[in-house]
Amino acid sequence: MTSPRTRPPTARSRRYELTAGDGVVRECRELTERALSDWFGPAGEPGQVAAEDALLLVSEVVTNAFTHGGVPYELRLDRTDGRLWVQVSDTSPIRPRPHGPHHASRPSGHGLYLLGRLADAWGCVPRGSGKAVWFEVEVPPRAGRASPT
Repeated sequence: MTSPRTRPPTARSRRYELTAGDGVVRECRELTERALSDWFGPAGEPGQVAAEDALLLVSEVVTNAFTHGGVPYELRLDRTDGRLWVQVSDTSPIRPRPHGPHHASRPSGHGLYLLGRLADAWGCVPRGSGKAVWFEVEVPPRAGRASPT
C-alpha cells in the first residue's frame, strides 16, 4: 500500500509511505524481501535464517502498529555494513509494552517477545504525533560467498 510519493531507493536506504488497509503487512514484507535480496545477495534471499527473521519481525512490527498503534504510515529500511535497520512509524504515541509475561500457548502477544529474541537491538522513539518502532538485525554473508557491495 505504498503511495506514489515513495522516495526513490538508494544504495543504503529506502523509505515507503504506507496507506492503511488490507495487505499492508504483506506489502511491507515484500518490500523488505526485495531490499534484502538487492543489498545482501544470497544472504538476503528467502530461506536464509537472517532474512527469515527480518521478514518475521517486519510482519510483527507492522501488525502491532496496525492493531495497537493506529495507522502505520511509513516503512524505512537502511543497510549498514552487514546489518538491516527497519523502522515502522504509526499515528499512536503509546509505546509498545508487553501485556504480562510471555506465554507460548497464547494465540497472540508474541511480537515484543520475538523482537527481544531475534533482533540485535530494538526500540521506540517519539515521532510527530505518533512513534516509530525500530529494530536492527545482522545479515551475515552466506558461507563461501561474498555479499554485494
